[in-house]
Amino acid sequence: MKKRLVAMMVAVLAMSMVGCGKQGTNGSSAAGSQAASSAVASSQAVASSQAVASSQAVASSAEASQSETEATAVMSHADFVAAEVEKEVVVETYVQAKQSWWEDKATVYTQAEDGAYFLYNMPCSKEDYEKLVPGTKIRVKGFKAVWNGEVEITDASFEILEGNFIATAMDATALLGTEELVSHQNELVAFKGLTVADKKDGATYLYKWDGSGKEGDDLYFDVTDANGKTYTFTVESYLCDKDSDVYKAVKELKVGDKIDVEGFLYWYEGAQPHVTKVTVVK
Repeated sequence: MKKRLVAMMVAVLAMSMVGCGKQGTNGSSAAGSQAASSAVASSQAVASSQAVASSQAVASSAEASQSETEATAVMSHADFVAAEVEKEVVVETYVQAKQSWWEDKATVYTQAEDGAYFLYNMPCSKEDYEKLVPGTKIRVKGFKAVWNGEVEITDASFEILEGNFIATAMDATALLGTEELVSHQNELVAFKGLTVADKKDGATYLYKWDGSGKEGDDLYFDVTDANGKTYTFTVESYLCDKDSDVYKAVKELKVGDKIDVEGFLYWYEGAQPHVTKVTVVK
């Protein structure tokens, strides 16, 4: 009897312990479930935040890349003409002639197939200046500027590229006195059948524009076209010095001589070609 009572008490105690065990398990499970749910939410929030940040970074990088591309994109000559003054410009062009080098700055006439550019006081070492032989292709990055009508590229940097091009002088005789002439600014051009005019008191040329100069300074001379209009041309002494053929030829001109000329269409309050060649027509 006592043994049966003890056995019954042991069974009851075992059932009670099982019940307690189940209750403890359910409580721990609920708490774990809540913790897991919280961790998932936190992970989702972090992932969402990282995704937004990553998206913003990609967008910012894309904008910066686009801005950089726009800033460094090589322009056509038409794009350059349309660009605002003081805007940064990038062009690819070819050296046609070097005007001067002084204190690590070079002034260069250049031209591509679609138009010409005048590079003024471009930072350039003497060593690099020697490399800029006619025909050399260069990429130029600088700023568009205008001085008394002359359109230039200033504060420029350059790099030498593969390629070569020498321009042929375009016959611009018929464009003298027209609005179309300026569209060929800085190009190598030719004017034919002009007549040498009296510059001052029977002289055909002046040293400097007002005659105040001396041998070795710029030469200024006047010509008339078939319509009787008079234009002033210049032998730029930095481009063609006193020992050059064209400098000597201009000094030999006589009033009434018929001449053909070639040069770069420089612009100073109107057309003022920098002459590189003069031929007296017999």
